[in-house]
Amino acid sequence: MAFKTPDLPYAYNALEPYIDEQTMRIHHDKHHEGYVSKLNAAVQGSEYENWDVVKLIRELNSLPENIRTAVRNNGGGHINHSLFWPMMAPKAGGAPSGDVGGAINSAFGSFDKFKEQFTAAATSRFGSGWAWLVVNKSGKLEVLSTPNQDSPYTDGHTPILGIDVWEHAYYLKYQNKRAEYVGNFFNLINWNQVNQNLKAAGK
Repeated sequence: MAFKTPDLPYAYNALEPYIDEQTMRIHHDKHHEGYVSKLNAAVQGSEYENWDVVKLIRELNSLPENIRTAVRNNGGGHINHSLFWPMMAPKAGGAPSGDVGGAINSAFGSFDKFKEQFTAAATSRFGSGWAWLVVNKSGKLEVLSTPNQDSPYTDGHTPILGIDVWEHAYYLKYQNKRAEYVGNFFNLINWNQVNQNLKAAGK
């Protein structure tokens, strides 16, 4: 297969009590795996099966129309989740350290003000989607949200932190209390990974 579901970088129960083991198993093994299977089916036998998934999503609008929607939904689901898993870690969270801490303070005024914007983006996204901290096309940090499995890469941005607000990410534990799930996400953010993402984005 051209694309593969990455292993979780921790045990399924490692993010408890904030994200439960059953949710992680279903989310990673069923949902993410499903996106990968459908993406592989969409590009099988074409030149695109040899492309990096980031390139696929960045150049989405230039892909043949007959595969574009499948790549948008399933390639987006694959890259979004591949970013999501390592952005979290057990015994993580707290205020950001390293370069990303200074960059957040510079861009938003303080970590608390960033949290307010990020939380608002995550809780106000109607239906399914994501909230992101990105390095935008101008090289500045920006909070935004995308619907469904759309990716900031398609619009020329580079995501460095994101939260999945599809119901499958939280409903078993939180039911309709998305705001509680979003609040607890801040206890899981792997700032070391976010710093790596920032460095890779060239910020």
